[in-house]
Amino acid sequence: MTALPEKIEHFIGGRHVPGVSGRTFGVADPVSNRVYAQAAAGDAEDVDRAVRAARSAFDTGRWPGLAARARAKILGRIADGIEARAQDIAAMETFDTGLPVTQARGQAARAAENFRYFADVIVAQHEDAFSSPGQLGYVLRRPAGVAGLITPWNTPFMLESWKLAPALASGCAVVLKPAEWTPLSASLLPEIMTEAGVPEGVFNIVHGIGEEAGAALVAHPDVPLISFTGETATGQVIMRSAADHLKGLSMELGGKSPCVIFADADLDAAVDSALFGVMSLNGERCTAGSRILAERAVYETIVARLAERAARVRVGDPSDPATEIGALVHPEHYERVLCYVGTGLAEGARLVAGGTRPDALADGNYLAATVFADVKPCMRIFQEEIFGPVVCVTPFDSEEEAVALANATRYGLAAYLWTNDLRRAHRVAARVESGMTWVNSHNVRDLRTPFGGVKASGLGREGGQHSIDFYTESRIVHVALGDTHVPRFGA
Repeated sequence: MTALPEKIEHFIGGRHVPGVSGRTFGVADPVSNRVYAQAAAGDAEDVDRAVRAARSAFDTGRWPGLAARARAKILGRIADGIEARAQDIAAMETFDTGLPVTQARGQAARAAENFRYFADVIVAQHEDAFSSPGQLGYVLRRPAGVAGLITPWNTPFMLESWKLAPALASGCAVVLKPAEWTPLSASLLPEIMTEAGVPEGVFNIVHGIGEEAGAALVAHPDVPLISFTGETATGQVIMRSAADHLKGLSMELGGKSPCVIFADADLDAAVDSALFGVMSLNGERCTAGSRILAERAVYETIVARLAERAARVRVGDPSDPATEIGALVHPEHYERVLCYVGTGLAEGARLVAGGTRPDALADGNYLAATVFADVKPCMRIFQEEIFGPVVCVTPFDSEEEAVALANATRYGLAAYLWTNDLRRAHRVAARVESGMTWVNSHNVRDLRTPFGGVKASGLGREGGQHSIDFYTESRIVHVALGDTHVPRFGA
């Protein structure tokens, strides 16, 4: 990894700049919890500077009017720049977030693919035309303006690319507000963007606390679009603020996703997938299958297998390739997850694995892979998003009960179904309230497909054409092909 920066500044109008106020905040790594850098604490003035730079680039610059192929070439060069720095990106993500390095490498690769994919999308883009006797209609697609992008701390670089790629591909200028706990890898983006040929002002970063910098970005009248990934409670605050200016919103929020395992499933594959789905990325993933619903006939078998496997999950130094669970991102979040473990015990759930700090790890935000059995729907650990390496297991006796339990939370982001009965798989998939459902699979994502949730898990969809639709406006032009016969009012 390259040398760590001592300070992390904003990037506005093509230049690194300190905050107007001069205020900073400390950024610590989750292994030692020691502050390694000071980041600029952005506020409304910094956001306004960034939005004005973006607005100027959008209104008078060449980016929105570039031919699709020209923008695609620049997106391809961004992907090249990411790939050239893949080792540094992975090392920075591991250092800053506590993610195991093997998983961080995958995030860097996925970030490059996001840019390549949307470069292909805009080159292949076409619009509708409508012909009828006497009239022709055709659609014009235009970038919507300045997009405000607010990203989370769990897989920061990849999720930044997930929003940046379609926004830039669409011709928007952007202001990115990275998560304050994990700003390190975003500090590589200015150099990558500049080298790729992104014009000054098209790409901007404002660092800062969500309640200040993020809130100012949402409230700014010259930012018509906000794409946000994070907690449901924060999404509700954003929605209220955005209403003042009728902003377009795309929000991927919390999840408490069910993993439903029927007795006829391939139990080896189901247990592999269920464990990976909730323990990978330290359990800090929105689509984690954190509620395992097991049919009664195989319930105790699945509990025993999960407990045995969880006890052997390797928890340790995130930079060690053998590590499967690293350090949770921040002491505040670590305490929150530990509180949920205590809540599960107090509510009467049966702890069959983990629940404590591993003996060999005296420092850092470490938690052993944790499995609760006999979890009832009324328990908080069944209902609330924990966002850590903690899974709840609940039995069911019928397909009807499985569906009811799957739908028994306010969330609806993802669901995972395991059965060898194809008809049952389709029936249950149609009835489970989730934006995304995987059958006999873990979370394998096709970038062409819609990503997002229902209920308290968000609104809008991103991915493929859905992302382009969000960052653009479609306008219809109607052209008369002959004389138009209009009733002559007042003649």
